[in-house]
Amino acid sequence: MTVTWLNAAHAGDVDTVGGKAASLGELSSHGLPIPHGFCVTAASYRQFITASGIAPELFEAVNIDTEDSRALAEAEQLARELILEAEWPDGMRESILSAFDSLEGDPVVAVRSSATAEDLPDASFAGQQDTFLNVSREELLDRIKKCWASLFTQRAIYYRDEQGFDHERVDIAVVVQRMVDADKSGVMFTSHPSTGVPELTVEAAWGLGEAVVSGTVSPDHYTYDRQAGTVETVTVSTKNKMYVQDTDTGQTLERAVPEEKRDERVLSDEELHALSELGDLVEDHYDKPQDVEWAIHDGDIYLLQSRPITTIDEDHAGGDAQMDEAADGSLVDGLGASPGSATGLVRIVGTLDQLDKVNEGDIVVTEMTTPDMVPAMKRAGGLVTDEGGMTSHAAIISRELGVPAVTGCDDATTVLTDDQRVTIDGDRGVVRDGTAGATSEKTTATETEQASTPTRGGVKPMTATEIKVNVSIPEAAERAAATGADGVGLLRMEHMVLSTGATPEHYVAQHGEDAFVNSLSDAMRTVADEFYPRPVRIRTLDAPTDEFRQLDGGESEPVEHNPMLGYRGIRRSLDEPATFKLQLEAFQSLYEMGYDNLEILFPLINDAEDVYRAKSLLEAVGIDPNKRPWGVVIETPASALESEAICGAGVDFVSFGTNDLTQYTLAVDRNNSNVAARYDELHPSVLQLLTDTIETCQSYGVATSICGQAAARPQMIQELVDAGITSMSVNVDAVHDAQQKAKRVEQQLILDSVRE
Repeated sequence: MTVTWLNAAHAGDVDTVGGKAASLGELSSHGLPIPHGFCVTAASYRQFITASGIAPELFEAVNIDTEDSRALAEAEQLARELILEAEWPDGMRESILSAFDSLEGDPVVAVRSSATAEDLPDASFAGQQDTFLNVSREELLDRIKKCWASLFTQRAIYYRDEQGFDHERVDIAVVVQRMVDADKSGVMFTSHPSTGVPELTVEAAWGLGEAVVSGTVSPDHYTYDRQAGTVETVTVSTKNKMYVQDTDTGQTLERAVPEEKRDERVLSDEELHALSELGDLVEDHYDKPQDVEWAIHDGDIYLLQSRPITTIDEDHAGGDAQMDEAADGSLVDGLGASPGSATGLVRIVGTLDQLDKVNEGDIVVTEMTTPDMVPAMKRAGGLVTDEGGMTSHAAIISRELGVPAVTGCDDATTVLTDDQRVTIDGDRGVVRDGTAGATSEKTTATETEQASTPTRGGVKPMTATEIKVNVSIPEAAERAAATGADGVGLLRMEHMVLSTGATPEHYVAQHGEDAFVNSLSDAMRTVADEFYPRPVRIRTLDAPTDEFRQLDGGESEPVEHNPMLGYRGIRRSLDEPATFKLQLEAFQSLYEMGYDNLEILFPLINDAEDVYRAKSLLEAVGIDPNKRPWGVVIETPASALESEAICGAGVDFVSFGTNDLTQYTLAVDRNNSNVAARYDELHPSVLQLLTDTIETCQSYGVATSICGQAAARPQMIQELVDAGITSMSVNVDAVHDAQQKAKRVEQQLILDSVRE
């Protein structure tokens, strides 16, 4: 299907219409005010690159070292040329134009990307693809192609690589909506974007919302107490610029704000109240704080986009993100856009070619950020901008990276100078002299809070069900530990191996067995130190052959039609015992050093025979399976059905890998847009396998856990806590919500038992 109307799309259709369109469709179907429009589906993009024959060359072009800026630029240029010059498949252009013609009148539209890895709960991907405003029928097809091409901009390639998304598996849909010729517009966070306090944060400017989102202007800033229903603070900025729709050409133009409106308040109390009511509806619907773009035309409010807030700091409780107007000794001040403090040397960045001067720990000072600046922002110790507010690109990305930031300072680029040592306070929005600091350092909120009070509100919910955290890379351990999670439910060994740039065999051949064991144990120890004495569960190597093929020595890897069903997990480890023993020796070396909080997890087990063979190799390297905790991942229907025999083999715990278990149970590849809509972790068959396995494990005294993405879904928490699961492991940003949901479910179970 080339086109799907937005009012027919739902939240579960991300793989069909992308994150943005799925969210808009969900809101539209529940009666919220969304501009009418349609979506060119992700399958259409895939059909376009396949039918035109450009797919192989396209993905080869972006298979690069993303730290090489020249290679990034060349990849972007080639990808853009391939897409823009390719011919439309038969019938596709006609379907798109026919849908446009179904919009009443002769409208101009907004054309916006909606990637399948966009607006997800754990990554915002803010600004990674393009948006085109005031598009006419004659321009529509060209702008859709340009949206597709923006999937391969330098910033998008880099960001996906950093987030671990496979370029070949990310598709892009395109939203086509009637333009709202906004009188005023902006962004609202339904809860505070750093602390999660139920306080509406609204930023507003005159004209179209691009000025607010891009950070071109410093917008008015409002806070609204949702519980009391009152306006708490009003900060009116001087707004010199606005974006408007040219009534003659339909183009978006930058205009000077009329003199009388520059210092005028944009939103009235009544409008803030109306926005709050809509925000409540959106947050209640998604059961998660939302980042919402809105516009007002002739007194009517329209919601243009809603996505989950991915930057709420579970450890930063109750901090005031507003600036301290009475801050003594400040050089410049603005809005505390990303919590924490940092001391370092100022680097004034006026143009993109100046990004190379930003070194690790420097304080980037710029007028406003763009997505192309993300690599430098990642290196920086902190960020200060002249323009932008709490909802600007600079603020959103800084919070996601954990980099302290102060935005909307007006004159930071003129007051501050290169090589000046400053300290920025991302909580109060203040930049002070930093010469008292001996070294350049960054302290985020997660580093300053005590682990005993890690969550929103300062109190960790007490639950019988342990809530653990997934850790992708050892470098993320400090932030993960500060969430107050009950331990690590999943640390993947393959990331430690892939970071060496070589297959295990090649690395051993080049550097020796001891070096390989030490590289693993050093990475594992980083996490074990941060969490001690809380348990850290580490899964042995589970990389598929296509990932190994990209490494030095990977040319000898087998070429498999479907690597996820191939030579990976325990089946490869048992076939290659010499390499497997080196992995286990890394555990043993840490046990000998006193790290008794490590647990061993074997992936892709099918039956008890796999378990016994793995257990014998534990013993072969000196690990006593009766004294050291170990277990297996239940991620195939076979292992779930064989759970009684697996428990009888002596495991201490099992952990459900629901990503694979769902795919294997339903025979659905969730990355295949043709069938991805059928992927459902809550399918009765999947739930039956989970609950039956939990019951079996309980009878053997074997602990149970879940480490797949489904662990964060409220309904999955409900189902598994009801079933008696021992623990759940979720991503860093979901720890607090999982704790709260588990607490509510447990309380309800207690009430139900009392009533009985």
